[in-house]
Amino acid sequence: MKNKPAYALGSVDNALLVLHMLRDQGRLKVTDVAGELGIARSTAHRLLAMLVYRDFAVQDEHHTYLPGPFLASTAAAGPGGSALRELRARVRPAMEALCARVLETVNLMIRVGTEVRFLDCVESPRILHVGDRRGTILPAHRASGGKALLATLSEDHLWDLYPDLTDQQSAALTRELDEIRACGYALNIEGTEQGVSAIGAALHNERGTAVAAISLSVPSVRFTLDEAPNLAKELHLTITEAEQALANLDV
Repeated sequence: MKNKPAYALGSVDNALLVLHMLRDQGRLKVTDVAGELGIARSTAHRLLAMLVYRDFAVQDEHHTYLPGPFLASTAAAGPGGSALRELRARVRPAMEALCARVLETVNLMIRVGTEVRFLDCVESPRILHVGDRRGTILPAHRASGGKALLATLSEDHLWDLYPDLTDQQSAALTRELDEIRACGYALNIEGTEQGVSAIGAALHNERGTAVAAISLSVPSVRFTLDEAPNLAKELHLTITEAEQALANLDV
């Protein structure tokens, strides 16, 4: 399981989280950073000023911070920053409610090509829990949310993403995606990290297009296949609530 270093540097961690925010949201104000990280406005301002100095951010005439030269190409990938901000804001209450019900870590992610990027996280209050994955990038075909999103694609689109798979690999992926479509959720049993299991489902906009996925991350010592249907039920309640909140959002 991925744990925070014993001697983690809070200032460094905050700076890295601001980089994730710039990449995923595209535009930031000092108040956005202060609120997201739970730090003083003065501290948020100093973090952003340092990123500007090192070309990770630029400031426009409205005192808004944008991705700098080092992040511009990354920020351009996937949905636009304003849409991602709104997506996170609308889905967050449903994620918090799910975490309160099952006491496990809840994640929001999007697919960019053959990878998934974690946009938001509500951490479990338990002592033993899976930590915050915001900013993490994982192979879509291994992460539970990524698998759920791949299962929504047409065959042509899927094989365009994975043109180099062998016949055996293609058959295995096809079987797994068929199972996901049948049951409505995807599992990741230590497929991306030892000691961590997850269950995920796709989140659709009002046009029926899969735009993101929500997953529950659970320490493997607490996860059993017998428990998966119960977790899936709670997850699907959250998906329904979140999809209702996405009405009229252009993503």
